[in-house]
Amino acid sequence: MIYYVNGAAPMEGDGSKERPFKRIGDAARIAMPGDEVIVAKGVYREYVNPFRGGTKEARITYRSAEPLGAVITGAEKIKGWKKYKRYKNVWTVRIPNGIFGKYNPYTTEVYGDWYFAPAVRHTGAVYLNDRMLYETETLEECIKGEVYTPSWEPEYSVYKWYSEQDGNETVLYANFQGADPNAECVEINVRRRCFFPDKTGRGYITVSGFKMEKAATTWAPPAAFQDGLLGPHWSKGWIIEDCEISNSKCCGISLGKYYDPENDHYFTTKHMKSPTQMERDAVCRGQYHGWLKERVGSHIVRRCHIHNCEQTGIVGRMGAVFSVIEDNHIHHINNMQQLGGAEISGIKLHAAIDVTIRRNHIHHSTMGIWCDWEAQGTRISQNLLHDNQRPDFCTWAEGGMGSQDIFVEVGHGPTLIDNNIMLSKASLMIATESVAMVHNLVLGAFLNVGGGTGLRYTPYHIRHRTEVAGFMTILHGDDRFYNNIFVQKYPIIVDEKTGEKREKDSLVGTWQFDEYPTYEEWIPNFELDNPKPSMMKLAKWHESEHLPVWASGNAYLGGAKQWKKETNCFVNDDKKVRVELKEKNGHYFLDTNVYDIIKDYTAGIIDSDTLGKAFQPEQRFENPDGSAITFDRDYFGDTRGINALPGPFVSKESLKKTVW
Repeated sequence: MIYYVNGAAPMEGDGSKERPFKRIGDAARIAMPGDEVIVAKGVYREYVNPFRGGTKEARITYRSAEPLGAVITGAEKIKGWKKYKRYKNVWTVRIPNGIFGKYNPYTTEVYGDWYFAPAVRHTGAVYLNDRMLYETETLEECIKGEVYTPSWEPEYSVYKWYSEQDGNETVLYANFQGADPNAECVEINVRRRCFFPDKTGRGYITVSGFKMEKAATTWAPPAAFQDGLLGPHWSKGWIIEDCEISNSKCCGISLGKYYDPENDHYFTTKHMKSPTQMERDAVCRGQYHGWLKERVGSHIVRRCHIHNCEQTGIVGRMGAVFSVIEDNHIHHINNMQQLGGAEISGIKLHAAIDVTIRRNHIHHSTMGIWCDWEAQGTRISQNLLHDNQRPDFCTWAEGGMGSQDIFVEVGHGPTLIDNNIMLSKASLMIATESVAMVHNLVLGAFLNVGGGTGLRYTPYHIRHRTEVAGFMTILHGDDRFYNNIFVQKYPIIVDEKTGEKREKDSLVGTWQFDEYPTYEEWIPNFELDNPKPSMMKLAKWHESEHLPVWASGNAYLGGAKQWKKETNCFVNDDKKVRVELKEKNGHYFLDTNVYDIIKDYTAGIIDSDTLGKAFQPEQRFENPDGSAITFDRDYFGDTRGINALPGPFVSKESLKKTVW
């Protein structure tokens, strides 16, 4: 059955082509497995709650008749603004609270576990011509309209808004900096979400070609329900494709966690247990909420344009398992810097078990990709990452996070990072173990090597399943580096107070693993030939000593420094190495001379057997189906020959192609 929706229809109909529904929600209430809902071009100011899911054999599909023509928005236009007192730039309007129903975005604070920003922010927002204004804590601050210095765009940060409650009304004040709000397009968040089932388990839904924007989403930490402007809400088999997602107050797409009243923002509400402990609880309690491969995950998010969300572009805790996130353009995430905490990134996933993140373009975000806890079987491949760093002119936002292209945190792997272009000042934060980096171009430093984990016992899982196999703290190491290009593009940071070089924050390469053992140095400590070894003697190797490291075939250019135990590598300290990302007519290409420097230096083809197994889960670096990976394809998918150049390209000629 095909149902039609057209908001411009003269009157409400029955969903036929001749008499379409006026609202998408009308079709969502009756759509059955195998049905398709086709939505005409127009703006739909509604919350769409899919009443049921499809099946693997018979999906329910929601499709915009014209690509990005159907717009689902959580906002309403607001007219009737009046000048506030004598202030020429400040206006006010009163909104009856009845329009918000049970959820008022102007009394609901952005707050919860792992939220660090001190300022009170609300899930509501005011928009001037599709741009979110900056919330203030006081009316006086709104009136002054001063620059918010942590903003990545300080010149726009003078546009402010403030709210207060007066009886049954929300009173809004806004500093529009000379614009007339009654002549411009001014909107406010009214609805919490745009397209999101209110119940779990409604799987096998396709959402295709919509533009969705301006939702009053709540903060989404890992041990809490994870809100999103759009998402499958703890189900299986969704496809989200060719959509544009923007201006979510917190998260754009949520692939994340179930709601558990006993574990929801536990630290924030009860204070008694650490939020880290509640994450462990969330993993174990997940089994009671159906966290199994047969019931949750296996989603596809592809070819979406996700931007200007203030917590994440895509978030997921456990619900993203076995998913594919590919060919998306994600940018300008958390640039306002008014929200702060440990859950902010272009893509932020906990328990990304067998998740593939490939061919995405992620830039101008506080972080690019953050895989936190249980990045087991996770593969990050063929992505373009750049400018994921706080601009130099910004001051530090209290509660803000550091920046890098990829952050892998407190997991036991195997985590595979291959054929990526990583151009930001910090490329990888590696507070974890069992990571393999193969054929990447790396311009930034590694951060938190050997640190940043504490005694954070985290789970590992039955191979290619969600069931927990064990828990262990992070020993660090068990990392592999093969056929990468490391370039010292950015200068070494010098401490402003002491004048000392901060090499750990800015010197590129694998050198920070100098004190880690090779496998040959490490394995004899376990006395494998001794039939009766001493448990006490071996205890330190089980509990506290670093795991070994492997490295071969890497190129270190422009001052980048290699692991001192790496014997097969190419080193050239010539400072004239050049790597520039250039853009023309929306297309990006690399201008670089790295292959002129490397010339004919080649290394061997790497495969799963070369990489071996991650130590704790004893799982190979392999495909989700258990088959071996041979790294004979490059960033573009072109085939390498018998020998391979370091880096993400087959040859120098590959640089003639656009990388996005």
